[in-house]
Amino acid sequence: MRLRYIPGQYQYLKQHEKTITEPEKRGYKLNDAFNNSHPIHVELGCGKGKFIRETAIKNPDINYFGFEKSVKVAYRCAKSMLEEDPDNYFIVYSNGDILKDVFEPDSIQRIYLNFSDPWPKPSHYKRRLTHKSFLEVYKIVLTNDGEIHMKTDNDDLFEYSVEQFMQEGWEFVILTRDLHNSPYVENNVMTEYEERFVREGKKINKLIVRRP
Repeated sequence: MRLRYIPGQYQYLKQHEKTITEPEKRGYKLNDAFNNSHPIHVELGCGKGKFIRETAIKNPDINYFGFEKSVKVAYRCAKSMLEEDPDNYFIVYSNGDILKDVFEPDSIQRIYLNFSDPWPKPSHYKRRLTHKSFLEVYKIVLTNDGEIHMKTDNDDLFEYSVEQFMQEGWEFVILTRDLHNSPYVENNVMTEYEERFVREGKKINKLIVRRP
């Protein structure tokens, strides 16, 4: 379902205390958003925010940033926030390709790629978040033992990503093509898409790789 544009969405995000809008345009380093030295985890494409909210609640000693490039989706995410939500996460309205501009090198412990756009046309593969150009950015911002956690229902995207990670020398920690019938499902936090796909009986691919 296509989300309806509501006038004032961007202004709402600019004024919301738990959202950060286009930090790359202000030369702002997100490392300074929290007044602590806790590990930093980033989700690229946080959607309506279910995953990052629930994960932040479970891990109060980790700082979270959920990136969302659609103003309409980011707005809905911000509108769904509650007063009792934890204070260890922000929603960032911006593209994920700016990570090296808004984070210090070697400062992100984990990056989540949950049900990213598969960009199925070969001419669009360079837009995939596991394309070589993105992997080079991840290498810059991840810590020495930093990880990428990826989940997708799209088999083509998953196989492409596995190949990309192998070619670039990333260390595989976990790889499964049926997460919900594997030992790795324990402590799994589902996204909105994942809940729907599981109800439909779709298999969920998951991998964890460590920075080379």
